[in-house]
Amino acid sequence: MSRGRVAGALCAGLLVLVAAAWQAPAPAQVPGASAPPPATRDARVVFPSSVQQGALVIGRVPPGARVRHGERVLRATPYGSVVFGVGRDVTGPELVVVELDGGRTQTVAIQVTPRDWPLEQVRGVPPGTVDPPPAIAERIRREQAQVTAARTRDDDRADFAQPFIWPVKGRISGRFGNARVYTSTDGRRQAGSGHSGMDIAAPTGTPVLAPAAGVVTFAAPGLYLTGGTLLLDHGHGVSSNFLHLSRIDVAVGDRVLQGQPIAAVGATGRATGPHLHWGMNWFDVRVDPLLVLERR
Repeated sequence: MSRGRVAGALCAGLLVLVAAAWQAPAPAQVPGASAPPPATRDARVVFPSSVQQGALVIGRVPPGARVRHGERVLRATPYGSVVFGVGRDVTGPELVVVELDGGRTQTVAIQVTPRDWPLEQVRGVPPGTVDPPPAIAERIRREQAQVTAARTRDDDRADFAQPFIWPVKGRISGRFGNARVYTSTDGRRQAGSGHSGMDIAAPTGTPVLAPAAGVVTFAAPGLYLTGGTLLLDHGHGVSSNFLHLSRIDVAVGDRVLQGQPIAAVGATGRATGPHLHWGMNWFDVRVDPLLVLERR
């Protein structure tokens, strides 16, 4: 055999030995069991030490633990993930009580970092959306109650746990939480509460993509204030809402995947130009979509 073939054979044998050395050992079998035993359970309780106002908090507890935050028992995934939202005006600390096996209880205190909320002037909105007459105000109340009811859903899908993507790309024209004053085209003014989501400027007709997988829980083309309105539930009480849409391409009950087109940007309802309002909630707690994106 030539010197080159000898060297090649030696290298091939060496590769086999290295591969064998790195091969993971087969799990031990339990007598009488048809499958390998489960991996050792992770008994840690893991939450961030501090979060910002408007954050969506994801923590980890041992599977089977019972978790409470305020008056609500948090649903946990089979892997022990739990989620809750921190409101715009919460000062903290946020307390999470974890009841472990054996009757042990562990309380986690999460500090809340305050944020500045600048005042935004929104000029040129339709006159009927500022200080509306009683009949219109009642319609707005009724429509918003329908949207609120759609946010009460609480099922065990963990779509919220995947990294979120932008539903559209564009300039942020309105930030979550900022106080607002609306001025209509006829000069009437109305002070609004903190902005409930993030506005992204984009041309009318721009496709809106699902930022994470979910189930459509509300879809209406003509609400008075929010125009074309769509809600997408991500499980465990986490939902996204998309407002001022020019078109809705899905229906209530549809299961959609991340990145799937679900609607189109518009300027319907109380809007001064085409943009997507993307809001996020944990049940009735509004959270900042930008912080959810930054969690990537």
